[in-house]
Formats: sequence, structure tokens, C-alpha cells
Amino acid sequence: MTLTKRAIVAGHICLDIIPGLEDLPAGQFINLLKPGHLINIGEAHLSTGGPVSNTGLALHTLGVPTWLVAKVGEDFFGRAILQILENYDHRLTDGIKVESQAHTSYTVIINSPGMDRIFLHYVGANDAFYTSDIDYRLVAESDLFHFGYPPVMKTMYTSGGRELAKVFRLAKKTGVTTSLDMAFPDPASNAAQVDWREILSAVLPSVDIFAPSIEELLFLLHRPLYANMVKSSGTNDILPEITPELLGELSQELLNFGAKIMLLKLGYRGAYLRTSNSSALQNLGRAFSNNQEEWAEQELWAPCFDVQVVGTTGSGDATISGLLSAILRGYSPRDALTAAVAVGACNVEAPDALSGLKPWDETMQRVASGWMRQPLDLTREGWMLEPESGLWVSPISKRSFQVSDGK
Repeated sequence: MTLTKRAIVAGHICLDIIPGLEDLPAGQFINLLKPGHLINIGEAHLSTGGPVSNTGLALHTLGVPTWLVAKVGEDFFGRAILQILENYDHRLTDGIKVESQAHTSYTVIINSPGMDRIFLHYVGANDAFYTSDIDYRLVAESDLFHFGYPPVMKTMYTSGGRELAKVFRLAKKTGVTTSLDMAFPDPASNAAQVDWREILSAVLPSVDIFAPSIEELLFLLHRPLYANMVKSSGTNDILPEITPELLGELSQELLNFGAKIMLLKLGYRGAYLRTSNSSALQNLGRAFSNNQEEWAEQELWAPCFDVQVVGTTGSGDATISGLLSAILRGYSPRDALTAAVAVGACNVEAPDALSGLKPWDETMQRVASGWMRQPLDLTREGWMLEPESGLWVSPISKRSFQVSDGK
């Protein structure tokens, strides 16, 4: 069945340049970097990056009619982005503005075995993106409006986030469902110095779905706690220290800011979903199929599906696209969260952001066939594993799984 609901994805876009480092010794890339030293590597992969590309093209691949809204320069990288998008569908470039005085954003992604990714990023034209670059007539014709990466878009985080708040306020007025994704800024950048608590408290009342990673959220809102967790980890990997109690406190803070549905991306530990009460969900917008009540007061944790990880570029964007695609199809919160981690799992089976993704029906068939999940045990925290969905359900979750007949 053809999906009639439409999505519009706006915000940051760039050209991703991914050198072929797959054959280097695991964890040894940094040690090989010596002045005057030649390192033989594999073929580079060029793709579009950022949420407009990663989330937008993922939605397109999953069968969602999608418009893309972003800005590039009138240069070689800009033309490369337009050509890549046109190879998917020539209509995908209709909302991409080409500005003659701007330079296109690009990212060099160091994705070597045995180490976390390193991003060398030039923000370019994204710093000059404004509310006026969005055609709100198209937003009014859409069911979902998703915006991504304000921490790497200067106009979105300066002046207390006034422009970002305006973007979402105008979008919400059209009756669309709104969604916001974040990015981890350079700690030395101006974006890392602004008051993100002030910005989010102004923006989130107009946001229906808020989907940051746990690292982004802690860095932006709880910098001392994040620094302590990084220090105690010894590896910059804070995911093992993330507990249901911490997620509950953070998500409650976001609810108090005005968000309605939170998807917190947890990397290899899966994804966490927390939703507000039914009264707060009355105005979720056109993306939802009159099933807002079903979404009320949910707290769920989905373990990852078991895959061979090749690369993690765009995995968070893919996870978001899975959730949004499911919502547009009228899925329940449990099934939507399962779809989110399923699409994210497909993503990491390829080195780039998109080539690992499969059409929606094929992805859901893989889930239905008994796709194994990675181990996760929240029993000590009082959560219950729901066998049918494979999700962990918190004690406070409305309509949570109940053990019956002593089984």
C-alpha cells in the first residue's frame, strides 16, 4: 500500500568524504599518523551527510514521500550533493537552495576499525540558514516536519535560539507533527558555549518528538556530569554508565520543557522512548493516525538487533527515520520503537549512512522472522522484559506488560 502521508526534512546538509580505512590494523590509525609518512588506504566513498540527507533519504528509501530543505553553495561540493540527491529522485533537490556567495559544507569522516569515529567538519552554508529558507506552504501540505542539527548551524543557536524557536513555532501553526534532532558540537566552538537549557526551554513547547543521543543531551544540558562520566569511563564511552534512573530523570526534564515524545539514542545499547500524558498529546499533529491515547505515558527501552557492525555513520539519523516512518504508518509506540532500532541496525551493516538500508516491508519482515537482539538486562532496575515485543518496559509505563498465571 502506498503511503500518502508526507514528510519534510530541513536543516543541515553536507558532503561526506569517507576514506577507505577498513584494512588498517584495528585501533592503530592514530599511531600511523606521522609527518611525512605515507599511509596506503582504500577507495574513498562520497555521500551526502547531515540529517537532511541521512534522515530524509532514509525516509525516502523506507517509502515515505519526502521533501528536502537545505542550503548549499554554488561550488563543486554543492553540485556533488545535488547530483547524489538526483540519483535517488530528481524531485528531492527541489527544496535545496543554491547560494552563489556561500561555500558548501563538508565532513571528512575517519571511520577506522577499533576506534570511535573522528569528524573533520566545515559548516559552510549551514551557518546562513534562516526561517525564510523554509517554504511553509510545503510544510502545511506535509504531515511531518523534521529539523536536524541546530548545534552546527550558527543562526539556530545564537540569540538564545530565537530563529530555531521561530522555525518550530511557524511549523506547528500549520498543524504538522514536529520533530527535532541534535548534534554534538565541537567543545571549543561557540555552539558549545551557549545556554542550551535556555534554547531548548524556548523551542521544545513547539516540538512533538525530540530525538537527541544521550551523549548530546548530557553535553548540552549537564556538562559537569558528562565530563565526570567520560573521565570515569577512561575510554570516552559513557554508554555502560547509562541507567534507567538517569534516563528517567533526563526525560522528565525534557517533558517539563514541553517535549511530548522523547527518543534517546543509546548507541550499541539501543534506544529509549518516553512519552507524556494523554492531555499533552492532544495536539500531536497530522503524522499520527488518531492513536495519540495509545502513545500516552510510555517508558520503553529497546535492545539493539544483532548485526555485524561495518560503520556507524548516520546510525542515529537512520534510527530516527525508522521511528518517524512507523509513526506515519500508524504504528503503536512499541512497534515504532522496534522499527527505529531495526532501521538503525540495518544502517550499521554498511560503511556509509544509506547503503545498508532496505525498503520498509523487507526491514519489517526481517524483524518478524525472529531477528535476534543483543543482550540487555534491566531486571535489577525493576523493569520487565515483554517477550512478544522484545522490549523492556518500566514499572511506570501505562499498559505495561503484566505477568499472568505465574508465567
